[in-house]
Amino acid sequence: MERTLPHSKFEIETFRIAIRRFSRFALGLFAAWLLLSTPVLAAKHSKDSLEIVQNRVTEKKAVLIDVREEKEWKQGHLKAAKLLPLSHLERGMSTEKLKEFMPKDKIVYLHCASGARCIEAAELLTDLGFEVRPLKPGYDAFIEAGFEEVIP
Repeated sequence: MERTLPHSKFEIETFRIAIRRFSRFALGLFAAWLLLSTPVLAAKHSKDSLEIVQNRVTEKKAVLIDVREEKEWKQGHLKAAKLLPLSHLERGMSTEKLKEFMPKDKIVYLHCASGARCIEAAELLTDLGFEVRPLKPGYDAFIEAGFEEVIP
């Protein structure tokens, strides 16, 4: 014996509306989760030109930190730069060790091969309380701008 329940058109339409509203709500929740779970890089590239950077480094008003990896450094690096690979920052370094690279009384510029890793490094260092300026131009642009290159 099969039992059927009669449903009015009103009940069916109310159910459809409820399903649509729930679908929109669930989609909104998913969109919010997606936005909140995606990392947002707050650091922005410095607007300082390479000429300004070079002058400040030469005048010892700034330090230049290379966040490329050691393998890249060994293939050639800027004479004025110090090596602090992004991978070392990601693994964690003591604040005291980092202070050796980044004196508080100087501007700290970060550079890499293309400008992307220095943004990541800037995020990590800013979270640790350091004020840094990531540079957008890549390594080759520094050479073209007249920075002295060391090829071991």
